[in-house]
Amino acid sequence: MSTSVFLNAHLATMATSADGYGELRDGAVRVEDGRVAWVGPRADAPLADAAITDCGGAWLTPGLIDCHTHIVHAGNRSAEFEARLNGATYEEIARAGGGIMATVRATRAASIDQLMAQSAPRLLRLLAEGVTTVEIKSGYGLDLAGERLMLQAARRLARELPFDVATTFLGAHALPPEFAGRADDYIAHLIAVMLPALAADGLVDAVDAFCETIGFTAAQTGRLFAAARAMNLPVKLHAEQLSDQGGAALVARFEGLSADHLEHLSPAGVAAMAAAGTVAVLLPGAYYFLRDTTPPPIAALRAAGVPMAVATDCNPGTSPLTSILLAMNLACTLWRLTPLEALAGCTIHAARALGRHGQIGSIEVGKRADFALWRIDRPADLAYAMGLNPCTGVVNAGVPRAAVVSWRD
Repeated sequence: MSTSVFLNAHLATMATSADGYGELRDGAVRVEDGRVAWVGPRADAPLADAAITDCGGAWLTPGLIDCHTHIVHAGNRSAEFEARLNGATYEEIARAGGGIMATVRATRAASIDQLMAQSAPRLLRLLAEGVTTVEIKSGYGLDLAGERLMLQAARRLARELPFDVATTFLGAHALPPEFAGRADDYIAHLIAVMLPALAADGLVDAVDAFCETIGFTAAQTGRLFAAARAMNLPVKLHAEQLSDQGGAALVARFEGLSADHLEHLSPAGVAAMAAAGTVAVLLPGAYYFLRDTTPPPIAALRAAGVPMAVATDCNPGTSPLTSILLAMNLACTLWRLTPLEALAGCTIHAARALGRHGQIGSIEVGKRADFALWRIDRPADLAYAMGLNPCTGVVNAGVPRAAVVSWRD
């Protein structure tokens, strides 16, 4: 059994049973076989038979979690960014063959090695900011071969880099050209062919969809979700980003892990999420990048007790963001989250959005020993300074690593 003790650290445990950040100054954590075995004051730390790691007075938080990304993809859509600044809307670009389909074409043309080479640098930026778990969606293949390649790349990245991955099948991201005008047939194809095959390969941890006027209807999404739940796969949803399609209530009806975006979330949607325990995943990068002016109903979510996660939504078209710390800052400055809410949104609530809150997201006995070390004065500093990365190291399942890692080190 491998045993280590992390000493001389100020802890922000983010435990739900604790007040605020769960602060413990001059604390210690004992780790046995990659899991937290003891947490408490340094003076009481059980040191027997343990390797000692001196954290040098750094703050120690749970490893950060980016619970909504499209980080595996090929290509670049800076031309669309320029077009939007010249007056084109997101919907106009999509209907003209741009948007998601532009990335589909680039991704379908890429090999797995090319996908790895393009995606790894984006992932490395997150890992350098204390991220230890990343959700990676498919959705830029839209056929069996392309979706499989994306999910295989996500799994391979997790084998080659020090992080944990949660894979999400997002075949219902857009209508591929092969099914033009036949959305119902495409949903049937996802249910009968693609989802069973990819699940049998062990590539699917959850199922997602884009329920929107330029995506799929609530009825179509519901059919896919029913099939996923019949396979014991959890669901989540891109909901209420551009309009209110009742997506939040729909995913809540299927006991969904999360509803994401939510700029046009209704009071009925808030109530449904609260009743189901569905997490609201807030994506300020897309809101900022698209220059949106309709914020999610933060006060209503807060009042209803809906857990709020924060993620980058890293994707080439609407949020080319690879900084979880900037996502935290944007959530605070644009939507008035508190720094505590922002950090909870990238730890314990992000873990809940992945269905992994029993394993990660806080520093508690029995959970995986994923930590981030920070050279800061107080936890609020993580959401405060734009462009600053104070991460000095990460711990993955009890193994200390440098804050900045290189692909294939």
